Amino acid sequence: MRILGFGTYDRDRHPRVGILLEGLRALGEDVVELNAPLGFSTAERVAMLGKPWLAHRMATRLARRWAALVRGWRRLDRPPPDAVVVGYLGHFDVGLARMLFPRTVIALDLLIFAADTARDRGASGGLKLRLLGALDAVAVRCASVVILDTDEHLSLVPERQRNKAVVIPVGAPDYWFAAPRAEADDGTDTEPTAKPDAGPLRVIFFGLYTPLQGTPTIGAAIAQLAPDCAIEFTMIGSGQDLAETKRLAGARPGVRWLDWVEPAELPQLVHEHDVCLGIFGGTDKALRVTPNKVFQGAAAGCAIVTSDTAPQRRALGDSACFVPPADPAALARELTRLAGDRTEVQALREAAYRRADENFRGSKLVAPLLAALREKAAG
Repeated sequence: MRILGFGTYDRDRHPRVGILLEGLRALGEDVVELNAPLGFSTAERVAMLGKPWLAHRMATRLARRWAALVRGWRRLDRPPPDAVVVGYLGHFDVGLARMLFPRTVIALDLLIFAADTARDRGASGGLKLRLLGALDAVAVRCASVVILDTDEHLSLVPERQRNKAVVIPVGAPDYWFAAPRAEADDGTDTEPTAKPDAGPLRVIFFGLYTPLQGTPTIGAAIAQLAPDCAIEFTMIGSGQDLAETKRLAGARPGVRWLDWVEPAELPQLVHEHDVCLGIFGGTDKALRVTPNKVFQGAAAGCAIVTSDTAPQRRALGDSACFVPPADPAALARELTRLAGDRTEVQALREAAYRRADENFRGSKLVAPLLAALREKAAG
């Protein structure tokens, strides 16, 4: 099939669409991209949608990016695609794709619902949520295929539209697997090599400090660790709950706070740690997702510790450690246990990498999407 990746998505911030497109390419499909990143984060997009006095900024920039996409398509001088894949945060882009390619199969990567995300971040009732809900509904109607990441998110699609939905876990980009592979003695091993047991347990978190990530739970867990517990933390990112997370963590030594790490440098940095933390929020949205960080941390060869939710259990199976959501005491106990059992940590690292290598690469994930695209194109 001739497949066009299309939209204002940002691969560096949100690698999901890259995983899908690279997976389709790995299966032998003819994939090209037309991409003009909008440059606004998820939080900025949701905020501006609910604040008319700011929305003009999005409209102005979106118009410029759309003009670039239209010009780019004309310059490509290619036959019309058989299918168009609109990348993450493409609620508006799917409408443009439908106008440009009215008789083509359009797939929308609906990784988040706008209304659900706003609700998770504190919005309640009123015009804003109704507008965002309407935006979600229009985006779904414009698409021929709707790509979700969990069965729980599938349940948010109107029942009459679910026949067009396909569930594809988020997965991890291939470059996240590079550091463990580079350490293999003969270049062929599919599991990370052992690390020395000496020194503290190194734990990393990276994210946007949103409520679903539950970072205050991490902060409170850090404060509850015994003073002599040999654990070091690297906390990367900024966002809504950062200040509260820092307040709860207190002044415990061995905690490093980083505002930003370049995307190209992040996989190696994560690999240098023993444990990658997932999410720990107790919100409704937190119970419906499997976050990209657990897929990426597993691909980097880290042991995974995350909240015990149905979608994460399905994705990770017995290759991760699970604690109850929003339970700092349980998280502190689990990290303390791992700090005292480095053999278990190494076993978890190998199990997580093995799970990622077998299940989380784009080429392993996209077969259902390709089948759906072919079915729609043939029908």
